[in-house]
Amino acid sequence: MSNVELRHLAAMAAIAEEGSFGRAAARLGYTQSTVSQQIAALERAVGGPVFDRPGGPKAVRLTPLGSVVLDQGRALLAKAQALTDAVDRFKAGDGRIDIGTFQSVSNVILPSVVRRLRGEHPGCDIRLFEEEPEQPRIGDLDLLFYDGRIDGDVEHRKLLDDPYLLVAGAGTFPDGPVPLERLDGAPMVAWPLICDQPVMEQAIARGGARPQIVFRSAVNDTLLSMVRAGLGSAVLPWLAIHGAGIPPDGRLSIHELRPSLPPREIYLHWQAGRIQSPLAGRAVEIAVEVAAELAPPSAGIGA
Repeated sequence: MSNVELRHLAAMAAIAEEGSFGRAAARLGYTQSTVSQQIAALERAVGGPVFDRPGGPKAVRLTPLGSVVLDQGRALLAKAQALTDAVDRFKAGDGRIDIGTFQSVSNVILPSVVRRLRGEHPGCDIRLFEEEPEQPRIGDLDLLFYDGRIDGDVEHRKLLDDPYLLVAGAGTFPDGPVPLERLDGAPMVAWPLICDQPVMEQAIARGGARPQIVFRSAVNDTLLSMVRAGLGSAVLPWLAIHGAGIPPDGRLSIHELRPSLPPREIYLHWQAGRIQSPLAGRAVEIAVEVAAELAPPSAGIGA
């Protein structure tokens, strides 16, 4: 049975449906002798005739063995066609992609990436996983967004520099940039000490300021709510502020710091040496395009 080929089964199905070797050959684009050779090879493989050939104008008929072979053969042909279709969809970009992300990228960059991917490939299966571990790993993910480089055998593409800005209650500081030293002893709300947060707080300390951290939360909206409530100010990256969609309600002001802090760096990572699917490759291209369209501020932010 190991000698049975799909082309033999396709020829058999065509003969059974057309009723003759000649019409089956015309349908398949073969010569009649080629179809006869394929059926002969099939009969040798299964150990007996699969068609009765009455001759003349009478249609050929399946033998009992032929009925068994055709029944199972059609199932194999259907599976082979499903495999072909799946491979074609994969090559066209309609496969599955697993993407690791984190809060501000999920709010600002990924919606555009997902919208464009689904617009180009409506049949694609996009799975998103949001977490902010201290030591991120690619694992089984196709792509991973992270605010910094990650260890391991990975490749990466830097998407953008994400500057840190001061968010304060309206009137807490004068309009315009705020000297970093003004944060010394000031009450502040902040992220937990994960991802790039320790690096940012160390930069503030090197600038001569040691704020009083009165609350920590990993949720950007929660931190901004506490700033509105007057609990303290916050130093947040631009993506987090932009993603929160701060309304012009007069309760918050946004300032640059002088001197400015080193910006957070946003990278997109993938496993080195792993052949990327067309969908993952396109996702990288779109992410780069989306990041280039963003315009983090470099000067002139005031109240």
